[in-house]
Amino acid sequence: MSDDFRELLKKVGSGSHTSKPLTRAEADQATQMMLTQVATPAQIGAFMIAHRIKRPTPEELAGTLDAYQTLGPTLPSIDDGRPALVLSCPYDGRSRTAPVTPVTALILAAAGIPVVLHGGDRMPTKAGIPLVELWQQLGVNLRHLTLPQAHLLLNRTDIGFVYLPQHFPAAHSLVPYRDQIGKRPPFATVELMWSPYGGAHTLVMGFVHPPTEALARQTFALRGQTNWISVKGSEGSCDLARARTAIVGINRQGQFERLLLPPRDYGFEGEDVVLGAEASLGQRLLDVLSGHASELQKTAVWNAGFYLWQGGAAATLDAGLAQAQASLVSGQALAKLQTLRQQALEISQHLTYSYG
Repeated sequence: MSDDFRELLKKVGSGSHTSKPLTRAEADQATQMMLTQVATPAQIGAFMIAHRIKRPTPEELAGTLDAYQTLGPTLPSIDDGRPALVLSCPYDGRSRTAPVTPVTALILAAAGIPVVLHGGDRMPTKAGIPLVELWQQLGVNLRHLTLPQAHLLLNRTDIGFVYLPQHFPAAHSLVPYRDQIGKRPPFATVELMWSPYGGAHTLVMGFVHPPTEALARQTFALRGQTNWISVKGSEGSCDLARARTAIVGINRQGQFERLLLPPRDYGFEGEDVVLGAEASLGQRLLDVLSGHASELQKTAVWNAGFYLWQGGAAATLDAGLAQAQASLVSGQALAKLQTLRQQALEISQHLTYSYG
C-alpha cells in the first residue's frame, strides 16, 4: 500500500463536509501513482468513486492532464506544421445515434486539414461502439500501429489515431475499474480535454452537460490551451445534432464566442439518425461516402461543413456545407478512405519505422 497515496485519498474521500480538493500538483501526483500502479487496486477504486462523488475541480483536472502529458503518448506534429483539428469524443462510444465522425475526418483530410482522433475499445459503462471499430468496419485497421507508425500515417494521409491499448497502456489498465465501480470516473472527463498531439492544433471537445463545458473552460485556462471548440454533440460526441440547435463554444487565442446554429436555418433540420444494427453501420457510412443521398448523408454534411469552416478551409458555414457535399458527390472523400486503407496496411507491414 502507498502511504503517500493514502493521504491524497483521505483528502478527497473524507465526506461532504471535511473533504478537500487536491492542488494541481497533488492531482498530478495522484494520477501518476494510479497510472504506474504505485497505488493499490483498492486505493485506485476508492479514489475514483470518491473523486466522482466529490466532483473534480479545474485545478485537479489540470493536474491529471499534466500527468497524462508526462506519462502518456504525444503524436508528433505533422512534418509541414499545418494546424490540425483534434476531435475528442467520449471513449464509451455511441449506443443510440449513428456516428459520422470518420466521414467528417475523411472530408477534412481530403480538404487538407489534418485530423487527430483518439480512443480505445469498448469502454464501460455504456460500452457503445468506439471509433476504432468504426474505422475497422470501413476497412482501416488502426489497432496495431505503433506511435511512430501512426505519425507516418498522419503525414501520408492527414489522419492520425492514438489508440489507448497500444499507445497508452498505463491508462488502458485503469479501464476495468470503470466496470467495477459502475460509474464513469473523472478520467472520462479528462479524456475529453486531453490532446495527445504535439503540433499546432485546435482541440474539439464533445460534451453533454453544461457544467462539463464550464469545467473545461477553466481547466484550459490553467493549462494555457487557447484554441479549443466545445460542442454539445450527439451523446456527448463531436457530432453536431440535427434535431436541435447546435450549441458551440469557440475559444481562439483567449477570446470566447458562443454560437447557436439552428440546422433549420441551413436546410439541415431533421431527426438524428438512430444507430440501428451496429454490423451494418460501416456499409451505411460507405453509402454516404459514395454520394448516396440519405438522412445520414445530411448529418455528415452538416458536421463536415461546420468543421471545414472552423478548420479554415471554408470562409463561411454555407461555403463549408457546399464543400462537404461536393466532396461526397465527387468521390473525393471516398478516395481519401481508399488511400487511408492502403497506407495503414503498408505502414503496418514495416515495423522498423522510427521518427526522423
